[in-house]
Amino acid sequence: MKEKFKSIISKIGLYLKTNKLFFVFVLTSVGNATLLRFLTVQNYFEIKPLLADIGAVLFVGSFGYFFKPKNQFKYYFAWSIFFTFLCVINSMYYTNYMSYASISLLATSLQVIDVGDAVVQKIMELKDFSYIWQVVAMIFVHIYLKKKNYYEYVKDIEVGKVRALNTLVTSLIFFGFFISTLTGLDISRFGKQWNRTYLVMNFGLYTYQANDIFVSFKTKISPLFGYDEAAKEFREYYALKNETKPEPNEYTDILKGRNVIAIHAESIQQFTMNITFNDQEVTPNLNRLASEGLYFSNFYAQESVGTSSDSEFTLLTSLMPATSGTVAVSYWDRDYSTSLKYLKDMGYYNFSMHANNGTFWNRNMIHPKYGYDKFYYYTKDYEIDEVLGMGLSDKSFFRQSVPKIKEISKNNQNFYGTMLMLTNHTPFDAAKEVDFAVDYKYDKIDEETGEHVVTSAPFMENTTLGDYFKTVHYADEAIGEFINQLDEEGLLENTVIVIYGDHDAKIKKSEYLYYYNYDPYTDSVIEEDDPDYNDIDYYDYELNRKVPFIIWTKDKKVKGEISEVMGMYDVSPTLGNMLGFYNEYALGHDIFSTDDNIVVFPDGSWISDIMYYSSSKEEGKVLNPEATISSEYIDKNNEYAEKIIEISNDIIIYDLIKRTRENDEILNEE
Repeated sequence: MKEKFKSIISKIGLYLKTNKLFFVFVLTSVGNATLLRFLTVQNYFEIKPLLADIGAVLFVGSFGYFFKPKNQFKYYFAWSIFFTFLCVINSMYYTNYMSYASISLLATSLQVIDVGDAVVQKIMELKDFSYIWQVVAMIFVHIYLKKKNYYEYVKDIEVGKVRALNTLVTSLIFFGFFISTLTGLDISRFGKQWNRTYLVMNFGLYTYQANDIFVSFKTKISPLFGYDEAAKEFREYYALKNETKPEPNEYTDILKGRNVIAIHAESIQQFTMNITFNDQEVTPNLNRLASEGLYFSNFYAQESVGTSSDSEFTLLTSLMPATSGTVAVSYWDRDYSTSLKYLKDMGYYNFSMHANNGTFWNRNMIHPKYGYDKFYYYTKDYEIDEVLGMGLSDKSFFRQSVPKIKEISKNNQNFYGTMLMLTNHTPFDAAKEVDFAVDYKYDKIDEETGEHVVTSAPFMENTTLGDYFKTVHYADEAIGEFINQLDEEGLLENTVIVIYGDHDAKIKKSEYLYYYNYDPYTDSVIEEDDPDYNDIDYYDYELNRKVPFIIWTKDKKVKGEISEVMGMYDVSPTLGNMLGFYNEYALGHDIFSTDDNIVVFPDGSWISDIMYYSSSKEEGKVLNPEATISSEYIDKNNEYAEKIIEISNDIIIYDLIKRTRENDEILNEE
């Protein structure tokens, strides 16, 4: 018995001694994935993702045994570089978007080339470089083993196929333990892939990333499969939804027959409308327009990885963004039911204008599909006489657009135009050209004279959030000048101005901590134990992402504040009620015809007037302390959110609106 025990110990020792490179690869790969969860979701010591990561790394590592010992380093080193790259990309992405990256982003990455300097200046942090330790460790271990003649020593001992099989079996055992911990909800979300944070927290980085690759490619061929089931659910959903159309209300047809100019206000968040620096408002023009028109003070964008393009899509179609990739890049060739097409049937001429390249977010291809008759853009239609930030300045863009709009007005009875702003785009480089101070002026007693003197502290100067305030102020000035120029040309008499923020500014939470806890006397952040310290938690950050939505007319035909929660997918049905059209495929609601509106976000989170629920945390924050929140209420809204996302995604992938209409036409002919 003693000899047998010694033999076992000897074999284990030999195994460990002759697999040093493999074990370093496994430990560093699992360590990096664990570090990523530590630094992003603070997912400490969870067994499920750890089991999944170990199983995945062992699976990849097992194939290294098919190489000769002297070539194994190349195999493991290549995978180490790839795994490190995954960690760095996901770390950066989570810091700025509170989610994890997807392989589908590769298709949209070309859309952000123009803001490449933002990666270095604004996005990357020191912690994003911490994952490089894996590559460094592999190099040092390789050099050490080479000096010790490790590869020569193991070449006569190594039995590649046997160890590959044993490692593969061990990998499957870990996956078996991991699968045994999964719930039905875990498996359901794994297949749908839209809640990435939840998946990394429960499935680990590598399993999530492998599944993401599979799902991303699956969406390219899925229109060939599953159509019948998707079409059935689509028909049933809209048959029930359209059984009873909303009853007319006080806003029905109130703006019918008017022109519309929609201002796509790049990255403007609503909280900027409540901020002043030294008694100067950041957004005096937006504040005035909000007070004179209809102001929706609880309005949220619902964008995903497609940011601005997602907001355009959702606003016009009342659908959700695609769960994989973006509509603008991956699904631009579908037929969607848009506000523009209904207005075109009413005699409207539709146009869009933008001070950037026509190919950005594939707008030159998708805008005609939306129903725009013409897309004016960048060097094709504008003189580049003033460059700010990413391109032509907003003020020059608006100034040059007014004569074009006047010409359109002369030649058409009615028009709908979208003005896509640009200057207030990350990384907010235009701030240095904006004459607006974001310092802090305060009274201070002069130590020598004892008199009160006005002193200036830097406050938000030379910070990302400070630059953002400056460019928002510039954008607000541009909007104010645009409204005045339209008025001078007589273009406001029968026109509705619609202003919406396309998404939040994607600024890190740490910047807000500095803003809300600044001490001008020390030019630093106050201590956390200070009674005046304002902590910015997860929910504060998420709720602060709401954006402005304003409907304004010169004659003040519509006016007031609407505080009910509202999302971008509610714009089409709300404007439709006011302008006189009904989008039968809208997923949102006319805000004036619903009492309990729910805004669903692409990751499955949702917000109502009484609660914000985070799908990744599987918990929420009560917004109305007088409300009673039951588990049934949460379950009902979770089911609703999942249904909305599923129906919308089926419409996008299977082109269900077009195919359903074609089938209906065939049936009618028969």
